[in-house]
Amino acid sequence: MCKRVVFLFLIIIQTVNSQNQLWKGYFSYNEVKDLAVSDIKIFAACENSLFYKNRITSDITTVNTINGLSGQTISAIYHSEIYKKTFIGYENGLLYILNDVTGEIQILVGIRDQSGGIPPNQKRINNFYEHLDKIYISTDFGIVEFKLVDLSFGDTFYISATGGFTQVVEITVFQNYLYAVTKNNGIRRVNLANSNLINFMLWETFDSNFWNGIVTFNNELVALNANNKIYKNNGSGFVEVFSLNQQGLDIRAVLNQLVLTTNNNVYILNNLYNQNLVVNAATLQNFNSAFTAATIINQTLYIGTKTKGMLELAIGNPQNVTALLPNGPELNNIFSIQTTSSGNLWAVYGDYTQFNNPYPLDSYGISKMIDGVWTYIPYENLLDAKSIVRITVKPGNEDEVYASSYFSGLLKITNNQISIFNTSNSTLESLVIPGNPTYGPDIRVEQTVFDKAGNLWVSNGLIANMIKVLRSNGQWQSYSLDAVLTGLTANSRMSIDKNGTKWLCTLDMGVIGFNENYNNKKIKITDGESNGNLPSAAVQVAAVDNRNQLWIGTRRGLRVLPSVDRFISEDELTANAIIILEDGLPQELLYSQFITDIVVDGANNKWIGTADSGVFLLSPNGQETLERFTISNSPLPSNTINDIDIDGNTGEVFISTLKGMVSFKGNATKSKETLSNVYVYPNPVRPEYTGTIKITELTNKANIKITDIEGSLVYETTSEGGTIEWDTTAFGKYKVASGVYMIFISTEDGLETTVKKVMIVR
Repeated sequence: MCKRVVFLFLIIIQTVNSQNQLWKGYFSYNEVKDLAVSDIKIFAACENSLFYKNRITSDITTVNTINGLSGQTISAIYHSEIYKKTFIGYENGLLYILNDVTGEIQILVGIRDQSGGIPPNQKRINNFYEHLDKIYISTDFGIVEFKLVDLSFGDTFYISATGGFTQVVEITVFQNYLYAVTKNNGIRRVNLANSNLINFMLWETFDSNFWNGIVTFNNELVALNANNKIYKNNGSGFVEVFSLNQQGLDIRAVLNQLVLTTNNNVYILNNLYNQNLVVNAATLQNFNSAFTAATIINQTLYIGTKTKGMLELAIGNPQNVTALLPNGPELNNIFSIQTTSSGNLWAVYGDYTQFNNPYPLDSYGISKMIDGVWTYIPYENLLDAKSIVRITVKPGNEDEVYASSYFSGLLKITNNQISIFNTSNSTLESLVIPGNPTYGPDIRVEQTVFDKAGNLWVSNGLIANMIKVLRSNGQWQSYSLDAVLTGLTANSRMSIDKNGTKWLCTLDMGVIGFNENYNNKKIKITDGESNGNLPSAAVQVAAVDNRNQLWIGTRRGLRVLPSVDRFISEDELTANAIIILEDGLPQELLYSQFITDIVVDGANNKWIGTADSGVFLLSPNGQETLERFTISNSPLPSNTINDIDIDGNTGEVFISTLKGMVSFKGNATKSKETLSNVYVYPNPVRPEYTGTIKITELTNKANIKITDIEGSLVYETTSEGGTIEWDTTAFGKYKVASGVYMIFISTEDGLETTVKKVMIVR
């Protein structure tokens, strides 16, 4: 008749450590899912992060994966004023506790990892209710008891009539009874005086109707029915007291006021159930957005929204609205990003499936980060261009930007003026569906890239003339790939090497090399040992590194073409696997990994994104894995990597994932033309510093020699890119002593030299 469940009781205490200080978070806070209140703070839970406003100082603070939160989806938030802790519940059952005093985050995996036959998709945390020294957690399988005194799980209550799982939406306590609104079993209740609440037979059906929420208000039970009406019950049955105009989303009792939230309205009722205020989304100029939840603090109303963050407005003046919204991109699921030479960043949200299908078409705008501040070009300004998948910035002119639409053609953004290239004013072509002549236009433009002459090359998919070019003189031209294509194929990324060869990735025909300067030469590298040796014909990315090797990422692994020069001299090209030793046995590097992106940094290291395994940082030849970042060892919010790009001036590596974007402070920067701006940091090196010394603004292949003040050589290296690091050891043997050290730097040809000094204090 009863069943006791023992939860895995594991608490991980996490604070921001030195590793996380190398990371930054770039999350969207537009969609607020739930609200919570403390004595001085108002908390807004977003998709996988939260922010709060200190009502005394008006400061807004964000908390995300950089601070230790999970990248999973948040479903509920609650603050215990007595215990000064904020509880964050997730759709997968994770429970995080934010200590308001110390800032520490405690991670409890008991609900998520509890077995007992509970399906993984049925562990969602729906609500928290505090009573005495316990919190009752509503989940999709039942109720979990949590003890506030020692932060431990108690019993689990399976409260359906048969003792099985049932989705519990919300809980309240009234006259020493615990009432639970369930999805399919009406309102169930139990007398808290019972000592064996895990016995499902002690639970009774209080009302068998369908309900969406319940609170204790005005010394009565007040519940939100599925028929979108509010009922009260003082012990003699439910009586209707208010009717909503649409589905009720949230019901809260705040002192002597009842706050009701629907998609378009927030209603505030007094203790006589008379309407004191109604706030309509459509009347809030500049803040029109669907509502999600609302609460009151004193005479201020706070409303969570779908797209505008959290709104703050005075009850006495509801048209005076302030949006509380931390700086960030429009959405978390950024499909691709593009950094610029000045340190700005563009982000787009359009996408397509693994079969390169953009349907259902999306209608998102474009985000841009300038000096750390995000701005947004709304979809309404983009000439109805859908599924925007890439951004290309013209070298030397950041005011000229091109946005690839995987359905509508190519947008040109010049000094905030927007125009579009399509079938009417360019050689871009629409795919044709046999037997459906009225379909379209459907112009699949993916990657665009500039060559050295300022020509813009365009990949136009699912047509014969896949490669287009917009010449610097404004003329368009098309090139056919019939000689290497056996039919039509969807397009993907494209890059250009030092010889002007275009490398075009395709969905099912490998990677195609094309160069118009060599009699329109075309070569296809695809799967099969005799056809190019790729592990898959589905190629996601082809990146040219600093040694002119072509790194090819496919959906089933990695290959490397030893030299792009072979395209010029050979008629068939074969890519090679990278073989490494693992536990003494030869293994293929990234065997069967779905590779989503490859980016080469200033030191010729390879940053490789994957579909489900996070990010790999490989040495220039791939023989050493320098870093491996996943959700378990880094602030990555997801192991699904959409795109990677690097700010060549600072070395900051931006990583966009399915659940948000973060960046890692890398040290590999682009090389410079001269040694005129070389600098060393930190300088001096103080006793408490445990990192490396960076020497940056170097030319490529610069020679660096470091000696002590007496001229004894302690370190020597050659740069690959614009930055090198020294671990302050004498050739890795021992830490050098305190003193001044001389750094002699010369270019590869020896025509330019410079000398720097660094002081080390042990």
